[in-house]
Amino acid sequence: MTATLTPPDTDTTPPAAGRRSRLTGPWRARLGYGILLAVLAYLVVLPMVRLQILAFEDGARGYRSQYGRFDIAQTLWTTVILASGSLVIALVLGTLLAYAASRLPARLGFLRMIPILPIVLPAVANIVGWAFLLSPGPGYLNVVLRALPWWSDLESGPVDVYTVPWIVILTGFGLTSFVYLFVSSGMDNISSEHLEAARISGSSSVGVFFRIVLPLLRPSLIYGGGIAFLLGLGQFTGPLLLGQNSGVKVLTTEMYRRVSESPSDFAAAAAAGSPLVLFGLALVLVQKLLLGNQSRFVTHGGKAFSAPSGRGTWAAVTISVYALFALLIPIVGLVIVSLTPYWSDTLSLDLLTLDNFRVLISDDAIVQSVLTSILTSLGAVAVCIPIGFAMANLLVRGRRFRILGMIGDFITALPLGIPAVIFGVGFLLTYTEPPLILYGTRTVIVLVYIVLMLPFSVRLQMTAMLALGNTYTEASATSGASPIVTNLRILLPLMRGAIFGAVALMFILLTHEFAASLLVRASTTQVMGTLLYDMWQNGSYPLVAAMALLMTAVTTTGVAIAMLVGGRNVLSKL
Repeated sequence: MTATLTPPDTDTTPPAAGRRSRLTGPWRARLGYGILLAVLAYLVVLPMVRLQILAFEDGARGYRSQYGRFDIAQTLWTTVILASGSLVIALVLGTLLAYAASRLPARLGFLRMIPILPIVLPAVANIVGWAFLLSPGPGYLNVVLRALPWWSDLESGPVDVYTVPWIVILTGFGLTSFVYLFVSSGMDNISSEHLEAARISGSSSVGVFFRIVLPLLRPSLIYGGGIAFLLGLGQFTGPLLLGQNSGVKVLTTEMYRRVSESPSDFAAAAAAGSPLVLFGLALVLVQKLLLGNQSRFVTHGGKAFSAPSGRGTWAAVTISVYALFALLIPIVGLVIVSLTPYWSDTLSLDLLTLDNFRVLISDDAIVQSVLTSILTSLGAVAVCIPIGFAMANLLVRGRRFRILGMIGDFITALPLGIPAVIFGVGFLLTYTEPPLILYGTRTVIVLVYIVLMLPFSVRLQMTAMLALGNTYTEASATSGASPIVTNLRILLPLMRGAIFGAVALMFILLTHEFAASLLVRASTTQVMGTLLYDMWQNGSYPLVAAMALLMTAVTTTGVAIAMLVGGRNVLSKL
């Protein structure tokens, strides 16, 4: 009787086939990311490269023209002062407001949305509103201040909103909401277990804040502060509207002046934007060095930030005071001017009229600008969200694609360091020549909007992914789910609030945008921001105020729809 030995079950797949099956997935993903990065490089990098080539032509004529001027040092200094001063204001106020919001009791939870609301007010409307209030002569607040005994002898002032300090202050107020978005999101993701452990160890409330909360907020502070600094460097609205007549110059207004003058000097405009590009690249590297290993900041746990039990009076007062100056007062200025036939330092109830709003409704150009703004903004958002999700996945979980991740991080962060004006110039040059001639169409507006919103789409979704950590995705992979299934069934539902928050933020920013649109628009293709700027240039101040309120209404409606679809907490997930 002979025994038959049965060999154990073995994988009969040939070795070569096994290696191919193991490599197919990563190489397919690598190819997909490579194609996506190539498209993004064409949109983001190519216009900048063309501008720099133009600036270096004829022996760097553009640089010699721009930096050979006698007042260039003052322009550079004003740019740095504007960015640094507004950053300090935004960081201090944004962090203070975020901590105050985290200390609000449940019955006052609705106040947490108030620091976000100033974003809904267009930057141009905010600046114009303060101009109506604090202009040295006809400004309504200045008229009230001159009625006080201390300034009763003055014929103008005492506040001059057209000076550098006030441009810095208003810019800082405008950037505060961006810092608040990042810091408050970071605070929401801090587990109360960390705070309870610190208190048990004997730390006071102040000690917990400085030793536990602030270190865990480092990614939020770095991202939020970095974005605020870059937006401050590329600030265009305040210096253009408030500093144009008083001789205040920054690099962005210099770029616009070079392009809008006759004849246009694109080479000098490109040279003027070069320091801002270098600052942006340097800041991306500094962010990477400061953050290091980002997994150290994952705090998603069983219990969220501890709910306060006190009355939260100081927190409510802090948020209310900020809302008064950042939101309510400039809107009051807009409403008053929009209801008058002309802007002056005298106001009578007999002059109040709704004629300016009737003009908005009856003017076909204004109606078309509203439709164009909505359609182009929604089109850009619809493209940006999936691109941002893919790039966030690459940056957070694409450890096997480090080189592609570094390239993607650079490309998606680059638009933050480049003002919208210079992108407008780059797109103007790129898309007025073959192979794609798109000047004056809605398509070119959508393309430039996609580029401008890439950093926000990627960073907001990336912040949400970092807070979730790898626990959920690893559990899904262990259960046998593919990456596509994991993204659709696990990540997307968990990130629903963050995604719709990104949608709301991008829609807000795009319906307000006019700097890049100013360069790529045509007389027959206007958006709300460009039309409002034309009204300002023509001195139609009551129409400007009415148009600013219309822009605010459109934006508010878009945010309300996002809240209906994504939930009430959409704004808190911005």
